[in-house]
Amino acid sequence: MIRHLVTRAGLVLVGALTATVAFGGPAAAHGADAPDGTDYRTEVSAVTPARPGLSVRVVEAGARLELTNTGDHAVEVLGYSGEPYLRVGPDGVYENVRSPATYLNRTIAGDTRLPAEANPAAAPDWRRVDDSTTVRWHDQRALWRESAPPPQVRAAPDREHRVRDWTVPLRAGTEAAEIRGTLDWVPPPDAYVWWVVTTVGLLAVGALGLLPARSGPGVRALAGLGGLLVLGGVAAVVFTVGRELDAGARGVGGVLTGLLGGQVWALLTGLGAIAAGVLALARRPAADFALALAGACLALFAGVANAAVFARAIAPVPWPATTARLLIALILVAGAGATAAGALRLHATSRSPTPTNP
Repeated sequence: MIRHLVTRAGLVLVGALTATVAFGGPAAAHGADAPDGTDYRTEVSAVTPARPGLSVRVVEAGARLELTNTGDHAVEVLGYSGEPYLRVGPDGVYENVRSPATYLNRTIAGDTRLPAEANPAAAPDWRRVDDSTTVRWHDQRALWRESAPPPQVRAAPDREHRVRDWTVPLRAGTEAAEIRGTLDWVPPPDAYVWWVVTTVGLLAVGALGLLPARSGPGVRALAGLGGLLVLGGVAAVVFTVGRELDAGARGVGGVLTGLLGGQVWALLTGLGAIAAGVLALARRPAADFALALAGACLALFAGVANAAVFARAIAPVPWPATTARLLIALILVAGAGATAAGALRLHATSRSPTPTNP
């Protein structure tokens, strides 16, 4: 029986990994645009002069700027040579296929090869790309794209530094405007401390599996593991929703679309962990197996996949980075700890003598 359950668990994990690889295209693209963390803080200071219905904010951990224009007249974003690049207004979003920025800004690295028709001096050739009044784009003026940090950071990496003040020019008809912002270096946390605390926590949780399953302490341990796995699942759902909010999702519909498009495995493993935790709290027969399987998926798809926040100052969520690290630590402790405890309990059960009828 135990061997059959373990085999099924292995097949489920293999299937999940295979599906992740098979459907990883959209998720990987989303992940490249929304980094798992960074040490550069990008902020919008102001839009000058202010215009009714025009707002700009930073999304995706600083990887993109988001401009919304609900006013009566279109607003243009100018490219790196001062050419029209984007146009946003009541009739939707347009990009100028002649602007080099149209191609350079498709990735955060800005390394897209320019086609022959890209010419900032040419007359604009507008192509409609969306019917909304919001556009998001990478902008090299608001990013630090070098592999090495700035000289002032190398000289004093333990201090916060202003890297640059940046501007992105706009145009509304004949009126000039600009987005103003700042780019700062923020010292990263000590990842070693977070990993040590997390490892000690998951080992302590896993040790609960050493208690005899049928004893009073073992029964209470099962309930405790179930409750902890529920908390870990809730943390995974919260963190996943936070990533979508930071990526610019608006409203329930926008968040659900983003979750299903790029964060589906983290969401599903979080919900699965909650269900397995409830099963353990109810002391159902397959609770140990559910703990081990759901815990492994939770730790892998929601914990390890987001563990970069331990080593980055800016997390891809709309909350303080410390909150993000606490959520990931809870996910790893609950997931890996439940996996270890469930496996130990399954192993002890398999070694217990089977009662025989006289």
